[in-house]
Amino acid sequence: MDARKRVHVVAAVIRDGNKIFATQRGYGDFKGGWEFPGGKIEPGETPQQALQREIREELDTEIVIGELIDNVEYDYPQFHLSMQCFWCTVKSGNLTLKEHEAAQWLTKETINSVDWLPADEDLVKKIGENL
Repeated sequence: MDARKRVHVVAAVIRDGNKIFATQRGYGDFKGGWEFPGGKIEPGETPQQALQREIREELDTEIVIGELIDNVEYDYPQFHLSMQCFWCTVKSGNLTLKEHEAAQWLTKETINSVDWLPADEDLVKKIGENL
């Protein structure tokens, strides 16, 4: 059995028409890499509850969570990541950056213009096909 720690997270692919919202990490081992906002699922939370809480904490925004896009399983050197990624839309709020360095709205044409974190690369291909 793999001794690596398993980390369960949720990610919001916030969509506005043909654009998606990407954020740049402001801290940690992957500082500077681009990702979809979200975070760890706390004990007792559903993935959707965790995502609502994380987006409220990180972006001061209420979201509407839509369908699951993908379950990403990715092996980083220090841990195994399980990431559930959902289509989301903004219900209220202005996507205020509280923990990230930067953010961009990306289109099908610009989705590959940022340096995505390794776990997000396959997901980004799938999302690009749906924009």
